[in-house]
Amino acid sequence: MESNNHNGKSAHMTSGSTPMLEQIHSLPQLIRECLPAFVQQAEQVLPAERCVSIDRFYLTGSGDSHHAALAAELAFHTLAGVPAHALSSLAFARYTVPFISAPEHAAVIGISVSGEVARTVEALRLANEAGAHTFALTGTRGSRLAQSAPSVLLATIPQATAQAPTPGVRSFVASLLMLYVTAIQVGEARGFLEAPAARAAREELQRAPEAIEATIDANETAIQQLVARWEDAVEFVFLGGGPNYGTALYCAAKLLEASGDPALGQDVEEWTHLQYFASAVMTPTFFIDAAGRSHTRAQEAAIAARCIGRRVAAVVPASGSAIASQAQAVLPVHGELREALSPLIYGLAGMLFADYRRQAVDETYFRNFGGGRSAEGGGGISRIRTSAIQDELET
Repeated sequence: MESNNHNGKSAHMTSGSTPMLEQIHSLPQLIRECLPAFVQQAEQVLPAERCVSIDRFYLTGSGDSHHAALAAELAFHTLAGVPAHALSSLAFARYTVPFISAPEHAAVIGISVSGEVARTVEALRLANEAGAHTFALTGTRGSRLAQSAPSVLLATIPQATAQAPTPGVRSFVASLLMLYVTAIQVGEARGFLEAPAARAAREELQRAPEAIEATIDANETAIQQLVARWEDAVEFVFLGGGPNYGTALYCAAKLLEASGDPALGQDVEEWTHLQYFASAVMTPTFFIDAAGRSHTRAQEAAIAARCIGRRVAAVVPASGSAIASQAQAVLPVHGELREALSPLIYGLAGMLFADYRRQAVDETYFRNFGGGRSAEGGGGISRIRTSAIQDELET
């Protein structure tokens, strides 16, 4: 069958490392280096006297930052003990901030690695105007986002070896890590988590590097083989529930950015209402399931997907999952992280698949910003960083 070869060149798998693969393999060391500093920052920025007045969090960002927000909601519910709402920057800035009740008890975390995404800057500025507690989670000291909030959660990471624009891997994990340690800090400061429980949650994060190493080792060759088997595919779907709905969106984004393939991230329940009826029979469909609250529904959906002819891949615990029996490919995740923290390791298969697929179709990251695009300002005419910022609340 004809492969989805975007450049009209013969498809092949290149050997050796790539900028994206280097980022993936660097994740264990990144977490080991950054976790202690992130914990310390969260303690300094969110002392007990500040946390007690907060009764809800809004987590907002765009692109990967929005996916990280979605992947962290459950951590705030279960570790911080306060409700959290993850929204895209546009939805929050233009459609939520004007209607926040009792803003003096609301906290807003605006997430942007560059600190220059216009809509997220706008979201924090408007939240300030509304009277909410605001926090800038960014990797860039002195950025517009950092200047738009009185408090900064600085998720600065060591620079990757590659300087060329590459789909974000290290930055996404750093944002997740900072959100998780923030949730733990808030929970402990508010008395929701006793000290032993908070310590146990941080120790889980300390074990994540070993889980990442084991998961990469178990999957890298299998994913290269899977890419070759499914080379004829022209679209891809990633499914997840709860925090791993955020993971599914993120994995689809990495594939789209890396190879240019149409890729969709979807909530596993919504798939049964929508993509279940798509006419393309053999669409590769990845079930990302950490054996958590949505597991039983994911199992039902996987049976349905297999029944209607989808090619099913199961990203599931290495210890076993009923979903594996419905899958043509099982991509095991090693390590024991609670569901609320599981996106740290359940996105690895999607990251690896994205770059090996890109190699197979001989594509360049972000289409090399050609075809009317530009790397300037985060995308050129898309105006991610240069979009006009709304300065006043519209009620």
